[in-house]
Amino acid sequence: MLKGKLLHPEILQICARAGHHARILIADGNYPASTKKGPGAAVVSLQLSPGIPTVAQVLEALLSSVPVDHIHTMGIPPEDPYAAHEEPPAWVEYRKTAVDAGIVSPVTPISKWEFYEAVMSPDHILTIQTADQALWANVLLTLGCRTF
Repeated sequence: MLKGKLLHPEILQICARAGHHARILIADGNYPASTKKGPGAAVVSLQLSPGIPTVAQVLEALLSSVPVDHIHTMGIPPEDPYAAHEEPPAWVEYRKTAVDAGIVSPVTPISKWEFYEAVMSPDHILTIQTADQALWANVLLTLGCRTF
């Protein structure tokens, strides 16, 4: 019986095998998880019902279990209609979650196309597909080192 926030056996197994610089994508419900992934990446679908779970909920569980060097969101292209708005509310929530977990590096957007390239690299080991309905809610984690 586990006591931590992360309980999913397959996700735990993949995280346990991960090394420094491995990447984990927490994808919203709109992300093309079957086609935009690394060559050896596993996809775990957690889509229970619309909005359950959210990316933020999965992020909180992961940050309680693995060391993270970088957290990136998918940047909004300037030509996208959403670019005229303020940053997505989900990003504010991710920053708070990261601070609460003791992550010192900032949550940083990278361009949509760089985000896809980063996900499709050999370092990408896992996509966790959520049912989050928020727009621009994808998060890419780069794992760090366990320090003593």
